[in-house]
Amino acid sequence: MDLDNLEKVLKTEPAYKFKQVQSAVFGDLIENWTEASALSVELRKKLNDVCPLSIKAEILISKTKDSVKARIGLKDGLKIESVLMRHNDGRNTVCVSSQVGCPLACEFCATGKMGFKRNLEADEIVEQIIFFGRYLKKDLPDRQAGPPDRQAGKKKVTNVVFMGMGEPFLNYENVIEAIRTINDKNGLNIGARNISVSTVGVTEGIEKLTGENLQINLAISLHAPDNKLRDKIIPLNKKYPIEKILKAVDEYIKKTNRQVMFEYLLIKGINDSDACADKLAKLIKKPLYFLNLILYNPTGLFRPSAGERVKKFKTILNKKGAKFSQRYRFGQDIKAACGQFAAEKC
Repeated sequence: MDLDNLEKVLKTEPAYKFKQVQSAVFGDLIENWTEASALSVELRKKLNDVCPLSIKAEILISKTKDSVKARIGLKDGLKIESVLMRHNDGRNTVCVSSQVGCPLACEFCATGKMGFKRNLEADEIVEQIIFFGRYLKKDLPDRQAGPPDRQAGKKKVTNVVFMGMGEPFLNYENVIEAIRTINDKNGLNIGARNISVSTVGVTEGIEKLTGENLQINLAISLHAPDNKLRDKIIPLNKKYPIEKILKAVDEYIKKTNRQVMFEYLLIKGINDSDACADKLAKLIKKPLYFLNLILYNPTGLFRPSAGERVKKFKTILNKKGAKFSQRYRFGQDIKAACGQFAAEKC
């Protein structure tokens, strides 16, 4: 897709044409301007020449068909990846990337091993959701989907999470611009409370988000209960230690009164001990803190925690009164960990 020249092309057109174009791109999810029947043939041809809508991508579909990973080619030849997760309750969540590669070099992350290429533009972020919106639109009806309202939910993107390649708050302006398009009723019209941004703990970004008029969800990629361990697996923790992150989070909660999610990957032999569970329970025991346990998708040296270890970890959290849930793990058979697919040919 290339929407950079859209306003330039429409500059001499009546104002209502822009809304027609928005409706065609974000509502009808057209793939070629010839499908935009409300526009003149001449304008459609001009838009096809200057603002093409095609998205080049390769996909992997899980055996259970509950997740689809896309490797999307950008205008400069670089590649990013996005994932569609299809939930049993009818929700369709797209996990988007905000950067090509990532500068943070977290030990457990495949994207970190790619290094950092560049920030994504706002349109390149939105494009990832449009791609999967088109995919769902063309998807065949599911006879097992149940009543019509459930069936309808399966045909569109309902949720967006910024948990793909890159650190969103190191590309703050473009991420916020993309979110406004995603949320805009004339854009993708996805509710703000169905949009989540995950940060490793860039406190400047948390502070800026506190002042935004956006009802989106904030998530913190924690993955360790103390600075000593977090320093080893997340190098940026030296700049943003846990106490600094929690101070920014507490200010965010104070001003927004919104719950904050703490994400915790369970990695075998690294952060899944009884001692880690005990420290973690104490750390997140505040009214609007909520813990999301995630079973790690292997990327090389690291492995997910064993079932019995996970069970013991959760037992300790329960006894300590921590509020938590365990996220279902999608797409283990399609290079599900962030960056694995994109890194193959980058």
